[in-house]
Amino acid sequence: MTYLRMNIWVFQSFLLLMKCSLLAAVQEKAETAIPVATESPPEGNTTFIDGTTWCVAHPGVSQIDLQNALDWACGLGMADCSAIQNGGPCFDPDTLLSHASYAFNVYYQQNGNSDIACNFGGTATLTKNNPSYDKCIYATSGSVGSSAPPLPKHSPSFIWWKLAGTLLLLYLGR
Repeated sequence: MTYLRMNIWVFQSFLLLMKCSLLAAVQEKAETAIPVATESPPEGNTTFIDGTTWCVAHPGVSQIDLQNALDWACGLGMADCSAIQNGGPCFDPDTLLSHASYAFNVYYQQNGNSDIACNFGGTATLTKNNPSYDKCIYATSGSVGSSAPPLPKHSPSFIWWKLAGTLLLLYLGR
């Protein structure tokens, strides 16, 4: 490649990176500006009962409602339901009531132990009785983290700018 062609190629690459960087920044800003609608339990007051509380599935509710609430807790609710998967410490007993109780409690503990975080459309209730058994330990306040996803170490636009700067330095160093 001739020196002129190489300079043109580096300059075009730089312009392409700049364009991608701007698009990434616009997309990043757009993603933060557009609210994402998610189904959640209805809003309510925060109440704390004396001592430690757990959120469990209410016996006697509709199996369909219970399954829908369990699916929400482990899906959009972002509860860590790995313990109720086959082979997990809370898989047995393999019942909908048991699995829903575990998932509801994880969500409840992750979301501040508020009464509304233990609603699930009326399929859940608070208890002062520790539902843990054998190797299945139900979380308590402070034993689980937030359900919010972790923030990235560097934003995509920062990475693009860093790459563009490197290319510019290479171009100027020739």
